[in-house]
Amino acid sequence: MADFLIYSSYLILLINLILYSFSFFRKGKANVFFVSYLFFSFLMQISMELIYHLGLNNLFLVNVFFLGQMILLGLFYDSLFYIKTQKIFVRTTLVIAVLILAIQFIMDSGQFLKFNLFEITLTSLLIVVFALLHFYNMLTESKKYYYINIGVVFYLLASAVLFLIGNLSSGLSNELKYLSWQLNAFLLIIYYLIIMFEWMKSFAKKDFLEA
Repeated sequence: MADFLIYSSYLILLINLILYSFSFFRKGKANVFFVSYLFFSFLMQISMELIYHLGLNNLFLVNVFFLGQMILLGLFYDSLFYIKTQKIFVRTTLVIAVLILAIQFIMDSGQFLKFNLFEITLTSLLIVVFALLHFYNMLTESKKYYYINIGVVFYLLASAVLFLIGNLSSGLSNELKYLSWQLNAFLLIIYYLIIMFEWMKSFAKKDFLEA
C-alpha cells in the first residue's frame, strides 16, 4: 500500500509539472516560482527514491528539500504580494532563516544527516505564515492561487507533525513508523490533487481556448 501511495504521488506530481509548465510557456500564465517548485519537488522525490534503493542515507536530501521548498515557495508568495512591507517581510525572513540554518549546520553537521526538527518547524511554519498573509490579502484582492494556498497550509502543517514523529521513530515500533510514512504519502497525494484542481480552475479553460 505504501509503495502504491508513494508512486501515485510521483505520478500526480509529474502530471502537475507538465500541466503548469504548459501554462507557463503559454504567455507565462503560471507563476515561474511555482513551476520551479514543482520541478524541484519532482527532482528531489526521484533523487531520494534512487538513493534509498541504493541502500544509502537519503536524509540529507530531505533537508535540502525543506530548505529549497522554503526558498521557492517564499519567492512564490513574494511575487504575489503587492504591499511593499509584506514583500520586505518575506525577503528578510527568508534571508534570516537561511542564515540561521547555515549556522546550525556549520556548528553541528550531524543535523544534516537526520530529520532536523528545528529546520522542519522553521521552514514549514514560515511558509504557512506567508500563506496566511495571502489569505488576508485575498479578502480585498482577487483570489489568485486560492486552492494552492489551502493545500500549502493543510499539507505543511500536517506533514511537519509527521516528520517530527519520523525523527523520533527510532523509539517507535515498525508498525507506527510504517503508518506515519503511509499517512504522509496519503497527505502528499491530497496536496498534489489540490494543486491539480487549481490548474483546472485557473488555467485549463483559458489554455485550451487559446490553443
